[in-house]
This record gives sequence, C-alpha cells and structure tokens, in this order.
Amino acid sequence: MATQKMLTFVSTPREMPEKRPAAERSEDFHEIYREFADAKAAQQASRCSQCGVPYCQSHCPLHNNIPDWLRLTAEGRLEEAYQVSQATNTFPEICGRICPQDRLCEGNCVIEQSGHGTVTIGSIEKYITDTAWERGWVRPAAPLMERSESVGIIGAGPGGLAAADMLRRQGFQVTVYDRYDRAGGLMTYGIPGFKLEKDVVMRRNQWLEDGGVEFVLNCNVGEDISFDAIRGKHDAVLIATGVYKTRDLDIDNAAAPGVVRAIDYLTASNKVDFGDEVPDYNDGELNARGKRVVVIGGGDTAMDCVRTAIRQGALSVKCLYRRDRANMPGSQREVQNAEEEGVDFVWMSAPGAFVGHVPGEAKLAQESDVDGLPQVAQVRVQKMRLGAPDVTGRQSPELIEGADYDEPADLVIKALGFEPEDLPKLWGVDGLEVTRWGTIKANFQTHQTSLPGVFAVGDIVRGASLVVWAIRDGREAAESIAGYLTGAARVAAE
Repeated sequence: MATQKMLTFVSTPREMPEKRPAAERSEDFHEIYREFADAKAAQQASRCSQCGVPYCQSHCPLHNNIPDWLRLTAEGRLEEAYQVSQATNTFPEICGRICPQDRLCEGNCVIEQSGHGTVTIGSIEKYITDTAWERGWVRPAAPLMERSESVGIIGAGPGGLAAADMLRRQGFQVTVYDRYDRAGGLMTYGIPGFKLEKDVVMRRNQWLEDGGVEFVLNCNVGEDISFDAIRGKHDAVLIATGVYKTRDLDIDNAAAPGVVRAIDYLTASNKVDFGDEVPDYNDGELNARGKRVVVIGGGDTAMDCVRTAIRQGALSVKCLYRRDRANMPGSQREVQNAEEEGVDFVWMSAPGAFVGHVPGEAKLAQESDVDGLPQVAQVRVQKMRLGAPDVTGRQSPELIEGADYDEPADLVIKALGFEPEDLPKLWGVDGLEVTRWGTIKANFQTHQTSLPGVFAVGDIVRGASLVVWAIRDGREAAESIAGYLTGAARVAAE
C-alpha cells in the first residue's frame, strides 16, 4: 500500500524556516530567515490538505497552482514543482520572499481556518526556485521563432519585467527603459536586503538580458528621450513606471531639514548596500546612525524604514501610526519582526508639527537650511481615538484635544504612501487619459490606454499596490500586446 504523502497537518505542526536571532540580524542587511532543508520543506509541504476548492490559489493574484507544487515538493519531485511554479509566476523566488502571504494565500489556507496552522506556502515557494537556480533548472527565454515587431517598455519594475519575459518567450524584440542605473524598480531600490537580497533581483535581471531583453538604463523619459520618440521606435509601448511621488503632510514646518521621504531614505540605503557612493548618506542626511528616528506611517514601507534605521545604528526608532495595531495596513509579520528588533510603535498617534531647535539666534543660524527652517528636533504628536466607521466600515481617527506632546527626533521619515506623477505633463503627451487620482486610465482586461498601441500596467494604473499584482498585470498585458501586434500583422498581410 502506497504511503500517504499529504494531509499530515494533524500530526505535523506548522514550522517556518529558522529565523535569525534579533540581536544578530539587526547588525546586517542579510535576509532574516534561513533556508529550509530538503527534508523540512517536504515535511511542511505534506501538511497541505489538497482541498477540492483551494482558497490559497483563488486568493493569490496570480492564481498559482499552489496545491500542485506543494504535492510535488512533498514527493521529492522538485524540478516538476519548479516547472509548475514558474508557469504562472515570472518571479516565484521573489514573491516567496516579499508577498504578504498572511493576507493572501496563507491567510486563506483551509487548514488555517480549521485551527491547524497554515501551510508555509511562501517559504516553500522560495525554497523551490532557489533550489532550481542552484541545480541549473532556470534557463533564459529561448523563443522558437524570432519576430520583427518590437515593444518598448517604460519602467523596469516587476510589471515591466514580467511583460518583457512573456513577450520575449514569443519572439518579440523587447527594450526596457528605466530612470535608475539598475533594473528592478522598487525590488532593487525600495525593498531592503533583509527582505530581498539584491543578488536575487540582479540574477533575474541578468536572466532577462541573457534571454534577449535590451535594457536602456539611466534614461529618464521626458528628459533623455521623449515619449513620442519611444512610440516612433517601437510597434507597441507598455507604461510600467510605478508610482514614486510621496504623499505629504499638511502641517507646520513640513519641509524642515531632517524630514525626509521614505523613497529617498530607502534608495540611499540600498545603494550603499550595493557599494555605491551616496553623498547624502555620507553627510548624514539619509543616515540614521546615532539619531533618534521617528517614522510616520503604518504600511510595509514604514516597516522597511524602521527596520533599516535599526540596522544603521539609530539611537532609538519610533513609528507613529494614527490607528491601532489591528487596523495597520502593513503585514503583521513585519510588525512582529520590527518589535523583536527594538522598534517602538506609538499607536493612535499622528504628527501635528515639526519643531526645530530654539535656543537662540546663533543656534538657529547654525542649524538652518537656505530657506531659514531650523533642523528638526521634535515631532509634536497628536493623540487620536477611533471614531465612527466610514462607508467602507473602517473607523476614522479623531483628534483628542489637549493630548499633544513633543517627541524628540533628529531624523523624521515620511512613509505615507505614494501617488502617481503627472505623466502626460512630464512627458508632454496629448491624449493619454488619466483618472481623477492621476493614474493612467487603462482597460481592466486588455490594459490598453486611450492611445493606440500604448498599454499600461502596475501601480501607475491601480495605485500603490503589491509586487504580485504588478506581475499579474504585466503578464496579462503581454498577451494583449502580442494579440495587438499579430492582429496588426495579419491585417497588413491581407
């Protein structure tokens, strides 16, 4: 009688890969979880109940065939598990590391709902593809036939790169334009190494290049090349720029020295991690060492900032969030990791003003910038309470009068989310329609914009969102672009 490999969740408890001790991991930017051993990965995969309606799969934006590759892993058929995993996901090892599985696949696992603890889907996904790289199973795209049609992709983030991969597999000529000196978008410069080590992203960039994707880096569309020039050069264009404009605060001294944007802070830290020379880091502007740091915000970007500040040697790190822990938009797993590393969360609190040093004219002159604003020294914290629910059912924060206090701060990081840049204005494009939020208006299914042959995906369409959604959009858009180009070719032939 064959041995039952699956449904061991009753006898086998849930286990994550070993987490490095907080005191150790706080000293470096390496990933905090160790690798699964082969036997442990198979054991944890065997906990899957192989349920008839896999909610893990339906709650994954990519609808990954999770039960299938869990079963193959449990049976030791790892190369087949990798083939199933990569069939629906361009970057499974990246999603395994940074997806908020507690809100998606793992949070909807059937055995989690029954009280047995979810299958460790993300860790196994990471293990499968890391093993595939080690054993040489990951190969560049090798189209059966090269096509003459070319596609220009603006933005080398997950959406643009996912589309580039799918288009190259079909033989299209693909050129990716990006403003940064390395491809990867926020995967490269926005997400710290302790969540996603940079060699993982660089390896994928090289894999795409080996497959025939051309990269044009340090290229700012609208300055170094016009949007019209890109349209004229290619048969179709995909806009996948992401959103980089930081939401700001409408408070006193909002632009005080010592108050920085999260994207600038994280980019500088990641560049230093690459070994680059970063003047604003070296002069202390974007370096938390020895400082009292206050991070404003409650999302995953805020968690990246507080944990980066700990590793840079901050004197103290506090995170202000205007709601309570239960209403925090960031991953609860990340909040727990941050607390273990020494971050202090100040719930039900919001900034009211940034206060500078005021001990006399000489001090002000010494610590003021060209606009005359003094260096930040304190954050005026306003205490909040949760009021009546809004139309979405979420309780709105309300100010508690007279409960303000001043929190000492040498560095304040604004992690309030991102908004789209005004691309039609920046690029001088007529006819590119946007929504009232400033995102590009694109067809939900085809990703076609108001301009013929121009498509758009990712955060620039849906607003700031997850890497996994951008991958899905990019893969879908690639199919639409292929249909558009082959359809146009058929018309021309007729």
